[in-house]
Formats: sequence, structure tokens, C-alpha cells
Amino acid sequence: MTDSKAQGLDVVPISSDGAAPAGGHYSQGVRHGDLIYVSGQLPIAHDGTHHADADFDRQARLAIGNMIAVVEAAGGNAATLLKVTVYLVGVANWPRFNAIYAEMLGDARPARSVVPVPELHYGYLVEIDAVAVRTGTSPASIGSSF
Repeated sequence: MTDSKAQGLDVVPISSDGAAPAGGHYSQGVRHGDLIYVSGQLPIAHDGTHHADADFDRQARLAIGNMIAVVEAAGGNAATLLKVTVYLVGVANWPRFNAIYAEMLGDARPARSVVPVPELHYGYLVEIDAVAVRTGTSPASIGSSF
């Protein structure tokens, strides 16, 4: 494997004490230029405590909170989220997720996909990943317009 800095790439690992620690060979997120890529966040507390037995509302709040903590550690916030992908076990909790998501993100309305899945690691009910941009970044600096 080659080091991204040695190749002149601007790839910076992101770590936040406000989110669950990475549980494998990955970063909580990475930043490339002004873009922030957040790894899948499960409902694991920032101290590493698992909450697979928690009710859906608690799990959703933890996963969303972890995502926001990683974005903030990289210089963004909920308003700078560009794309969010949500993995839900089944679809029964989809309406509940929408309500919690809207409450926690406020006026932010990033592009979003919700993917029903049969199961998630550790028996969790929700996982969420995202792409965001650092605060103060103009759209022209992250891509060309059509």
C-alpha cells in the first residue's frame, strides 16, 4: 500500500471523540479537499458501548449523532451534509426514522437514500453514512457546474 501524502493526495483521516471508535481497519471518516466522507455509523456510544438492545428511537439518535460528530470533527455540520445513506432493518421503522432525522437535522435536507436490509452487524436496526462538505466551502470549489 502507498501513502496518500507521498503521492501528493490530500486524504486526511477523521477521528472524533464524540462518535463511536472505529471497530476495524477503517477511519470514522476521511476528508479529501473540502469533501468529508463518513463511514457507516452504528448506534454505538462514543465510549464504545454497544446498544443493540436499545429501542429503535435510541438507536437512530445514536447513529445520527455519530454521523454528525464525525462531520463536525472534519469542519462541517448538519447543514453541510450533501448525501446520506441509511440502512434500516425492514421498513417498519422508516416513518419513525424520518421523524427523528428531521428533528436532529433541522432545516438541513441533504440528498438521501434509505435502503431496507435484512440485518446489520451486532443485530442493530440502523446504520448511516454520509458525504458532507466543510463549512464555508463554495459549490464551485468542489465541482464544476453544468
